[in-house]
Amino acid sequence: MKVVTILGARPQFIKAASVSREFEKYDEIKEIIVHTGQHFDVNMSDVFFKEMHIPRPSYNLGVNGKNHGAMTGEMLEKIESILLEEKPDWVIVYGDTNSTLAGALAASKLNIKIAHIEAGLRSYNMNMPEEINRILTDRISNLLFCPTDSAIENLKKEGFENYNCEMIKNGDVMQDGAVFYSKLAQKPSVISDNQDFILSTFHRAENTDNDERLKAIVKALNTISEEKIIILPLHPRTRKLLNEKPYSLSKNIQVIDPVGYLEMIWLIKNCSLVLTDSGGLQKEAFFFRKYCITLRDETEWIELIENNLNVLAGAASKKIIDIYQNHVFQNNFNLNLYGDGEASKIIVNTLLKEKLNV
Repeated sequence: MKVVTILGARPQFIKAASVSREFEKYDEIKEIIVHTGQHFDVNMSDVFFKEMHIPRPSYNLGVNGKNHGAMTGEMLEKIESILLEEKPDWVIVYGDTNSTLAGALAASKLNIKIAHIEAGLRSYNMNMPEEINRILTDRISNLLFCPTDSAIENLKKEGFENYNCEMIKNGDVMQDGAVFYSKLAQKPSVISDNQDFILSTFHRAENTDNDERLKAIVKALNTISEEKIIILPLHPRTRKLLNEKPYSLSKNIQVIDPVGYLEMIWLIKNCSLVLTDSGGLQKEAFFFRKYCITLRDETEWIELIENNLNVLAGAASKKIIDIYQNHVFQNNFNLNLYGDGEASKIIVNTLLKEKLNV
């Protein structure tokens, strides 16, 4: 069985690593990894793949730095050429990036079966490009691997039981990765020993490109940092935006360059709280038993909200500060929300079973 895996960003490589390690256990499976280059990252070097135990891509398309339409169109054309040459049995796509949609569209047009990992997630915010990508990808996929019960329920509400597809609750591949990489975590060299800190990240365009929201987030972080140091790995684009503003971050906020995944795991494991607008980091906070305040108006990971392990704060400074100072979280970290670390095994076993049923 030959599978082509489409990846476009470092978080997708990390998610796919667990599945790739499972694929390697079977001689009858050949995986071909295509890196679209959507999120150009200088850290995606040979060292990255070696440290993360990730197979190097067979193809690197180098598509980045374009508008959504141009990027998706160029990816679609290049992925189609690869699929025509490789003739895979399955195309695997992850999450909700433009790479995800382009890979699914290319496979669908060629009548190649599609497995969507992280299917069924919904923010119900159609202003998010990711929401459009995930909805369209779900609709044309054959196997929908859903991380949570709520993801299954979302698909059922949208009528997927009437479509020619199979919905499978397999758990979250990010939890597989958290278990594996936890033992390899590395302390960033810029962090002092025995430092008590809050970990924060923000990068979403809805926050960084909206001056009112960005200013409110900075104001809230500055106030919170009066009580406790905040470690803020800051994307160069966000740093550039902040440097152009009349307001600035407090000296109690330790701004550092973006860190690798192994360093990020160390930061999550050793922080006292997470403040973020990242989808992945919300879950990772849970994996490492840390409470999270989310700087967004909605989240795909509603089970964290429902179990009072995560709170939506939006981008209002007063609300963010009030939640930090007064909110009482629930100690429910023993809940099995995302599976038991067997998500990748379920994916591979399902694909093998599908092969036998052909």
